[in-house]
Amino acid sequence: MKEYMRQLPPIHELQTHDLFHDLVKQYHLKPKYITEGLQHEIQQIREMLLSGTWQGVEPSREQFIKEIFENVQNKLQAVGTYYLKKVINATGVVLHTNLGRARLSKEAINHVVAIAENYSNLEYDLEQGSRGSRHDILESLITKITGAEAAMVVNNNAAAVYLILRAFAKGKEVIVSRGQLVEIGGSFRVSKIMEESDAELVEVGTTNKTHLFDYEDAITDKTAMIMKVHTSNFKTIGFTKTVPTDELVTLRNKHNHLLFYEDLGSGVLYDFKKHQIGDEPLVPDVIKQGVDLVSFSGDKLLGGPQAGVIVGKKGLITKLKRHQLARVLRVDKMTFAALEATLLQYLKGDDQVASLPTVRDILESEEAIKQRATMFMSKLRARVTSFTLKIVSDYSQVGGGTMPDVKLSTYIVAISHNRKSPAELSTILRNSDPIVITRVKNDQVILDFRTIAEEEVIQVVDALCRIENQESC
Repeated sequence: MKEYMRQLPPIHELQTHDLFHDLVKQYHLKPKYITEGLQHEIQQIREMLLSGTWQGVEPSREQFIKEIFENVQNKLQAVGTYYLKKVINATGVVLHTNLGRARLSKEAINHVVAIAENYSNLEYDLEQGSRGSRHDILESLITKITGAEAAMVVNNNAAAVYLILRAFAKGKEVIVSRGQLVEIGGSFRVSKIMEESDAELVEVGTTNKTHLFDYEDAITDKTAMIMKVHTSNFKTIGFTKTVPTDELVTLRNKHNHLLFYEDLGSGVLYDFKKHQIGDEPLVPDVIKQGVDLVSFSGDKLLGGPQAGVIVGKKGLITKLKRHQLARVLRVDKMTFAALEATLLQYLKGDDQVASLPTVRDILESEEAIKQRATMFMSKLRARVTSFTLKIVSDYSQVGGGTMPDVKLSTYIVAISHNRKSPAELSTILRNSDPIVITRVKNDQVILDFRTIAEEEVIQVVDALCRIENQESC
């Protein structure tokens, strides 16, 4: 191994090599970044030689140089490509958290592009010709849609929860039902965010039952808020009891020093219930009942970008806007643009709302889904013969921590290959171009056509066809 170590080229020799200069020119990088890559590769080889784990052939100086530069180039190629990539969601989960949740509408995308590539009146009052506030951008639109007195937007609903608790309950008590101390994705827990906000959690009731008297008995002079958390990512059934919003409003009205805040989580502005889909409360309906503050997400059932929307009484919203954290939690111009375009579709009526990708995919008929699945089968069978395909009825999920008990009837195509296992096939598709994310079920790869758009069908066909490495594909 000592002999091999002597064959390792010094870094200054590599810096004068033609391949070094080729990499600088090819990747338009400063020489120091190429040098750092070379140093890393030399160190890796040195460690393998010293530990006896070197797997290569007996090395020479030339072989070492060749391998070092090849490894550096491979890593530079990876660095030069985007980490974020378009994927085709064939899982059937409409709001797939790992795949970016809600897809934006064409209107939202176009508005984002227009605002991103130009200057905008983000904080400029066109009427007055002076500095404006970004809080004014969406407030009028949100209040029209929800019926609230005032509104503001922060970067996500977790931020909205934190801001509200910090602003109105720092060092004071907040009453929450034990059955609503939820945990959402990323280990975000209501109890922990309350602790971070310096609010004091007062748990009432039991896991499955909380009564109005539980809240009444817990109120003290130190109580600042009653908080109701919508359990959007799970359902408790059987021997259960929760206190309705209107009863908590009545209780709040008996105590002038209290606020009543409802964290709705998903934030529904379209009535899915009229399609017999779920039982999510509508934001306007909650506001009508007299809740002081309501918060909800922008990128779940609303169908827009990641954002946290806070609506409620004007005086309270004004205080939140002036809080120092409001600047920390504010959103950028592209989020405002996407959310504005999305909300405008709500303002224009149900026909426009139904065209939002999230709403459209949830409402998609079984017939339309089956039609896409059938088209896919026909196109793939015309080009390859090594796949076994079958259309099967199944269920899709809404996802994103919403409507956990809702099953959406769908059609899937179950696929098996005569030489590749389902795991191999799924892995190949996950690394194809375009990337296709699938499910594996009953020893078959599953494609759910609820979340595969019509224009994506041929792309999935191409991805499967390329697996055969047929020239005709």
